[in-house]
Amino acid sequence: MEKRILLEKRGRTDDQITELILDNCRSTYIDGLTDNFTALETLSLINVGLVSLKNFPKLINLRKLELSDNRISNSLSHLVGSPKLTHLNLSGNRIKDFDELKPLQNLENLEVLDLFNNQVTLVENYRDKIFQLLPSLKYLDGFDKDFAEAPSDDEEIVEEEDTCEDSDDVSLAYLYNDDLEEDQEDWKSVEGDYNQGDDDSDSDDEEGIENCEVEEASSDGPREDDEETEDNDDDSEEAPTDATETGPGANRAPGDAGDSRKKAVVSDVRGKKRKLDGTDSDG
Repeated sequence: MEKRILLEKRGRTDDQITELILDNCRSTYIDGLTDNFTALETLSLINVGLVSLKNFPKLINLRKLELSDNRISNSLSHLVGSPKLTHLNLSGNRIKDFDELKPLQNLENLEVLDLFNNQVTLVENYRDKIFQLLPSLKYLDGFDKDFAEAPSDDEEIVEEEDTCEDSDDVSLAYLYNDDLEEDQEDWKSVEGDYNQGDDDSDSDDEEGIENCEVEEASSDGPREDDEETEDNDDDSEEAPTDATETGPGANRAPGDAGDSRKKAVVSDVRGKKRKLDGTDSDG
């Protein structure tokens, strides 16, 4: 076991180790594990061959301890030096009665306990007695008092992350989220400026179109005037030709011509009457 611990440390000091996996390293007792592992939170000793927990160190920050598939029958009192322990797996050992479990009453933070494949599980009202013995316990062999299933390890990790986010400590995730929010705000401002620029350009285009329409309308006006002036010029040009053709009488109206004819007829009639009067006077 001591050689395995040296291998798992990988050049780090004892107080830098937070997790130590020593599964399947054959030993009947604790060897090489000391109180110097002050930062250790997770310790796994699955299928090692332990018959006792003698020499188990005081691990003040230990929270999860895996001791399944060993030959432990007693000496659980050596775990009292780990007051923060919340998860303890003793399945597949040789614990026979409740007296061997009584030292666990000193672990006030113990919430999860596994005792599968121990003879003590065959005792009548085993679950009720364990929950009565350990008031802090929430889950026994994977279920609570009402047989509701315990959350999986992944769900526990999510809960731990949520608690970390709620704490006062600034985490990388918190900083990342802040940076992301700032980037989103910057993008929104840039997008707003871009949209404003599009609106301004659209309004400029609309003003340009209106100005073009006004110019076209103003340009169409003089053209009509020009056409009218051209028509007047054509009429003025045609008038002299008519005058030249009609001569001096072109300016006389039809009514004047009729009057002159009437006067001529009257004068003729008067002349004839005078002649008749003369003949009558002579005869």
